[in-house]
Amino acid sequence: MKYLIRLTDLGPDDIYEIFQIADEISAGKYNGFLNGKSVVLFFPTSSVRTRVTFEKGIYLLGGQPILFPSDTLDKREELQDVFGYLDNWAELVVIRHKDIKLLEAAAGYAKAPVINAMTDQNHPCEILADLYALSKIRDDFLADHYLFVGKKGNIGLAWKEASKVLGFTLSQCCGAGYEMDGVEVYHEIEMAVEGKDIICTDSLSAKELEDFRGCQVTKAVMDKANKNAVLNPCPPFYRGEEVSADAIASDYFVGYGFKKSLLAVQQAVMVWCMQTIH
Repeated sequence: MKYLIRLTDLGPDDIYEIFQIADEISAGKYNGFLNGKSVVLFFPTSSVRTRVTFEKGIYLLGGQPILFPSDTLDKREELQDVFGYLDNWAELVVIRHKDIKLLEAAAGYAKAPVINAMTDQNHPCEILADLYALSKIRDDFLADHYLFVGKKGNIGLAWKEASKVLGFTLSQCCGAGYEMDGVEVYHEIEMAVEGKDIICTDSLSAKELEDFRGCQVTKAVMDKANKNAVLNPCPPFYRGEEVSADAIASDYFVGYGFKKSLLAVQQAVMVWCMQTIH
């Protein structure tokens, strides 16, 4: 049985296979793949893009999405009992929960594949979708130099997981004290952006913004990056905070259509997880 908790659960061939499945889904293959099957989802009410694309993706594949709030998994009943019963009815489980250890435990108990829809430690489907979208607009997305602007958190750590699996170059720009281990770190954005092709950001709290004053991505900053560089902020982004309004209004911003890939890639992850048991 396949599952996706961390990107490091995958090898490069697995990622390319998921991308190939996404291409095939966009071409009309896999219609009805989930006919007669139920997918149980655990999502907080605040989720928008990830939840919409998973639910729509399940529907388009012919399946039945059954939604619960994430805190359903925080009740007293032990996880092994929750999934012992769910195995009677669920062919797939998608979980968005802050604690990655809960997902790891669920993957150990469930007979159905478990997919990570975001934790406090990572966000694998989001990064897979970004890489897939980049593969469509860049000559060689693995040869590009990536810069992550943000704290050591789920988005940055997911980019680090991806760079470990695929081997692309990743650096970080952040305030002091927010560094990720094992990547080149800058504390001033003007230096960090030089020689970079893909600039990714994550949002910050009010307190964190004070520590990131030297890290805001503006259009002038993007002008210092490599020719044809792109700006890929992780939503939700906030103009005037981690990114400036003029950076978002510029041609560097890959735009809202870039995230269309979430739908096909998340469908592809579900198909990939289930192919061996379908």
